[in-house]
Amino acid sequence: MGYDDERLAFKFTMLSENNGETVECQISDAAMDELAGVKGTESIARQAQFLALRDAVEGIASEIYDEAPRFKGYAVRIFTKHIHK
Repeated sequence: MGYDDERLAFKFTMLSENNGETVECQISDAAMDELAGVKGTESIARQAQFLALRDAVEGIASEIYDEAPRFKGYAVRIFTKHIHK
């Protein structure tokens, strides 16, 4: 879990409800700012932002995971198009 400066995204993991596997996930800076209703959050503030939004972010990640084809190494990636206001 943590911020990836190269990908401009926050990485985290979640557990799959149906098989208990760990699922790699990430949310883009833009998507996290969209969810928070702000723009231009500095990278050093991303962890706090993620923790504040964690329930909403995990809900979105879970929806994407449930709809996605499953294969070994699949990672959930959340972008602004996934944020529904």
